[in-house]
Amino acid sequence: MTGDLIARVKELYERNPEARRIVEAIAELGRRAVRELGRPVKIMNFCGTHEWTITHYGIRSLMPEGVELVAGPGCPVCVTPGHYVEALANLSMDGVTVLTYGDAFKLPARRGSRFRSLADARAAGGSVRIVYSFLDAMRVARGGGGEYVFFAVGFETTMPSTSHPLAAGAVPQNLKILTAYRLTPPVMRYMLESVSDVRLDGVIAPGHVSAVIGANAWSFLPKDYGVPTVVSGFEPVDVLLSILYILKMVCEGRAGLVNEYSRVVTPSGNRAAWGEVLEVHDFVDAYWRGIGVVRGSGAVLKERFKRYDAGSEYGVKVEADFTDVMPGCRCGDVVLGRARPTDCPHFMRGCTPSNPYGPCMVGQEGTCRIWGENLPAVLDALRRVRIG
Repeated sequence: MTGDLIARVKELYERNPEARRIVEAIAELGRRAVRELGRPVKIMNFCGTHEWTITHYGIRSLMPEGVELVAGPGCPVCVTPGHYVEALANLSMDGVTVLTYGDAFKLPARRGSRFRSLADARAAGGSVRIVYSFLDAMRVARGGGGEYVFFAVGFETTMPSTSHPLAAGAVPQNLKILTAYRLTPPVMRYMLESVSDVRLDGVIAPGHVSAVIGANAWSFLPKDYGVPTVVSGFEPVDVLLSILYILKMVCEGRAGLVNEYSRVVTPSGNRAAWGEVLEVHDFVDAYWRGIGVVRGSGAVLKERFKRYDAGSEYGVKVEADFTDVMPGCRCGDVVLGRARPTDCPHFMRGCTPSNPYGPCMVGQEGTCRIWGENLPAVLDALRRVRIG
């Protein structure tokens, strides 16, 4: 399996020859940071796409001893409450057509639900269709009769896809929206205030989200919590540079905010898109699957848009009862940086990418799925394979 990892790192170096120089600088600064702190350095990469880059290209194997990269809660499907799935599956059997992203199609419902997932409901005759976007959902609703519900899963990146048509009055009346959106800065506050057993020395902030909300949305991390933060792009060299910037700040004993992804992300983000999000939504406390209730982290449609709200139309409510946590599943610990996928007893046994058991194996940005699809490189990295 070592050959698999060597091939991936070789590809990394060939894609950008500067990568090797950056890795050498990381090695020097990493060893220094570990000596100065007197303990390992833990850096959280928030976004699932960053986790894919780190895992696929074997970036963990390039870290010096004591520098640990941990995945964060950056998978919206993984933290979507199972009660939403249960309610939609039942609606699909009652004449309502559910429109969902493929990522959420196999997302498990709560324990004891009539249907395990939307895929299970469709197999039983429920009306469930996979769509590629909210525009696709509007096209489907306009072209057919009856009632439709769009399963709106995502972070700030995908919120404009529904808020813009709603603000423009372009959504057909027979299409409702079940809003399962979650906001990312509040969950980082939650982690730093409520997850005492995970100490972070740096955060790689999500680039896609930041393109909408702006790099400055993460300034509270260094300001309020003293955590060096870098908004990063998704190429391997972007991630390596972000790690380097964080280690440099750790060695200098300071915490700042760096926008490494300035070719896409501005300090204030996309004001037009975010302005429409604010026009359409109110922010409320919300339950994150396997985590709990996070203050100010959910979005609901404002009163003037309630006629499109599937929650109000069909009485869908979500409570933090944790009946959506699958027995033995450690997805909640994985998204909080408390555990690796390999710590879960179900990982690549009863829970695989082709047959997911827990939510972290369902979404494309789920850490368990990413590790499962890149297993040889993962195992080599965990054995601390060194690439010269």
